[in-house]
Amino acid sequence: MKILTSAQTREADAYTIREEGISSTDLMERAAKAFTGWFENKFQPGAEVHLFCGPGNNGGDGLAVARLLHERKYKVQPYLVGDTSKASDDFNVNLQRLPQELQPIHVEQEDAIPALDSHVLVIDALFGTGLNRPAMGLYGKVIEKLNSSGATISSIDIPSGLFSDSQTPDEGAIIRSKYTISFELPKLAFLLPQHEPYVGEWHVVPIGLSQKFIAAAKSDVYCTRQEDVQQLLRPRKKFSHKGTYGHALLLCGGYGKMGAAVLAARACLRSGIGLLTVQVPQAGYPILQTAVPEAMTLTDKNRKHLSELPQDMDKYNVIGIGPGIGTERVTKTAIGQLLATAPHPIILDADAINLIAASEKLKGQLYKKKLIFTPHPKEFERLVGKVKNDYDRLQHLREFCLEYGCYVVLKGSHTAVGTPEGKVYMNTTGNPGLATGGTGDVLTGIITALVGQQYTLEEACRLGVFIHGLAADLALQTVGDIAMTASDVIDHLPKAFLHLTRPLP
Repeated sequence: MKILTSAQTREADAYTIREEGISSTDLMERAAKAFTGWFENKFQPGAEVHLFCGPGNNGGDGLAVARLLHERKYKVQPYLVGDTSKASDDFNVNLQRLPQELQPIHVEQEDAIPALDSHVLVIDALFGTGLNRPAMGLYGKVIEKLNSSGATISSIDIPSGLFSDSQTPDEGAIIRSKYTISFELPKLAFLLPQHEPYVGEWHVVPIGLSQKFIAAAKSDVYCTRQEDVQQLLRPRKKFSHKGTYGHALLLCGGYGKMGAAVLAARACLRSGIGLLTVQVPQAGYPILQTAVPEAMTLTDKNRKHLSELPQDMDKYNVIGIGPGIGTERVTKTAIGQLLATAPHPIILDADAINLIAASEKLKGQLYKKKLIFTPHPKEFERLVGKVKNDYDRLQHLREFCLEYGCYVVLKGSHTAVGTPEGKVYMNTTGNPGLATGGTGDVLTGIITALVGQQYTLEEACRLGVFIHGLAADLALQTVGDIAMTASDVIDHLPKAFLHLTRPLP
């Protein structure tokens, strides 16, 4: 699913209107019906609904919604905020369509802003995606009062005051929605952590925008859905054997951190790798042999740290390195040897990233390699430097991937996968239960297994983060997000793969 800019969305609207030979008010009515359908499924008709409309097309959407909800026996009170003498044509059309008994209240001064109880429902239709300056003055005051009311706020298309494609200025007010309902496609703003207090729970409702236009529209940001990854997942063949699905090498673990190696190894095995070898420091040998009997175990000459590579590297198809290895000098030397000599794809996580980030010499060895980095935000900043905000972080992600020709899995809510072509795929699975130690090690194991099975690096990244999040979503149903552990995610990987191999309802 492509993520379009606000300008492209307006172009999609105009293209659809021309293609179908309809009016702009017809398309607005379609959007209003889609929002109203969602609202009906969420809230009962006995609810008291206060609907705040600005003078633009978002306000026109709101007026159409007010009429439709009134027809469905909701107790609706629309408010017209600001000077409506220069309102948009579609706003005025929908204002005239309001029934006589549904009279709007004009809010043109601060003292006219209503005081609302926390039990009421509020629909925000003040501004849409066309906003290009901060919401201040009367609009800012309205937004602040709505936010402080404690009412349940649902925003039409985007929370008013929030920019959809770029950083919102600090001085403006932004609606804090509990629900945001977008039309046809999500907005990039919905997928960025800094906007969670404003966007709340977001949903996308279809309004029939031209699929021809969307298919042709240029975008470097995509949203990965279940139907996308189901096309990537390959069925196993009847006459296959363990050699068919690759031999992975994991260089993991250190004294006091052997759990990271166990988690990565278990996840790798649960993700379909044919053969797995794990090299650990000598202190970890009995742990791996006991905890992961399906894996072959090699020992480093060092008792506590990674200090060397296995003798026969050619027999492996993929190498995962980083979980629990520490940042000792001997480990840094081993990573340098790996980058210099390994012909295989390499998945770099945790301390492997930290060691590379701290060494310009190691960074110089990254070019023309088949690499996947899997950093969390702080590890990523060690690689690229301090970032200003989430938009700046995405820009640094693109630039890093373009410079080194690598893939980066930037972990977090809506994990972002950056590609050497400068594309970004935002993930749609996962929950706060993943915010616990060890889940990153699990992801390293999953992606390593997929690369070992001859998925392309891009496929392995996109499929891996989706399955990782899906396993957490399935675990959520049994253990919840507070008690979830990394082992719970591994335990639910089989159900996640089964979920993807079944037909979509």
